[in-house]
Amino acid sequence: MRIPSLYRDRKSLELQLTPMIDCVFLLMIYFLWSSSFAVVEMSLPSTLAAQNAGSGPGRSNQRPSPEADFDKIVIRVLRDGIAPAWQVNDSPIASLAELRRTLMAIANIKRDAPVVIDPIGDVPLGEVIDVFDITRLAGFQEVQFAAEM
Repeated sequence: MRIPSLYRDRKSLELQLTPMIDCVFLLMIYFLWSSSFAVVEMSLPSTLAAQNAGSGPGRSNQRPSPEADFDKIVIRVLRDGIAPAWQVNDSPIASLAELRRTLMAIANIKRDAPVVIDPIGDVPLGEVIDVFDITRLAGFQEVQFAAEM
């Protein structure tokens, strides 16, 4: 007769690791996914705290820089009867020399502003090329042409 023993009659113990690994991966994905948003929220640029350090309503005495006022420069080339006419952001320009002075003044403020040349109507190609040349001589790098759709 055999004496019963705890060690001899023990069956092999099998651990089910698949559900535990699934849970670990799900938790890892959750934390990685949710933590990626925290980095973006903390790095958003904000100048509100720097300008309004007090708790009450206040006005900043600083004027915005001239560079902040430029979105893009639109030069319209029109045909006024026989003679050409030009407009820079809807301000009429009398001659090509005045157009060059205006563009040079703008280039001194912000040279990397995008320029759009918009020929309206039956404008000869030579006049549009003259405006393009003046724009490039003023130092603008990004010059685009508007087209009708």
